[in-house]
Amino acid sequence: MTIRVLLADDQALLRSAFRVLVDSEADMEVVGEASDGAEAVRLAREQRADVVLMDIRMPGTDGLAATRLISADPGLAHVRVVMLTTFEVDEYVVQSLRAGASGFLGKGAEPDELLNAIRVAAGGEALLSPAATKGLIAQFLAQGDVLDDGRDPARAERLDALTGREREVLVQVAGGHSNDEIAERLEVSPLTVKTHVNRAMAKLGARDRAQLVVIAYESGLVRPRVE
Repeated sequence: MTIRVLLADDQALLRSAFRVLVDSEADMEVVGEASDGAEAVRLAREQRADVVLMDIRMPGTDGLAATRLISADPGLAHVRVVMLTTFEVDEYVVQSLRAGASGFLGKGAEPDELLNAIRVAAGGEALLSPAATKGLIAQFLAQGDVLDDGRDPARAERLDALTGREREVLVQVAGGHSNDEIAERLEVSPLTVKTHVNRAMAKLGARDRAQLVVIAYESGLVRPRVE
């Protein structure tokens, strides 16, 4: 199936460059362009987009607010948001993950990285830029509504619904590992891992694997490591 991509950025030149790149691929197409977050939400609904490349900073409704609107809309539950940021280290990125984004990518990424990010987000298989995202979570996630030991008590209580194996899998997901990698580590089949991931997502109310990573850190199941 063709991946339907929506471009949301206030810079027309950048949108044009992304359009040429995306439309050059046989398995994806650009179905719309938005210059602000409000327009992105409207077009995501009207054009039945699968993936939104969303700039964080835009005039009016910014990318963060637009991501919250998309993730809160049951009619857009299938839409995956990839945040685009000028800088790899940006506190708004973690806020975006909390709001429902599937991950992020720096605007300076190579073309192949961008195209792969779209495919990964559309498939919901893995967190984008796992190493960098984990670094951001380690730096910023403990700031906010959590206890001194880094735990969000509400998130921690929700983990009680998970089985022991589901917790193990969640720890591996938070490490940025794919289903195949987790299967090898835990000596089970990839299909079994996928089942555990899906059950954990359902029990924790997570949209995708990116949300599982955030929950793993906020609950204290996984602790940020300071390099």
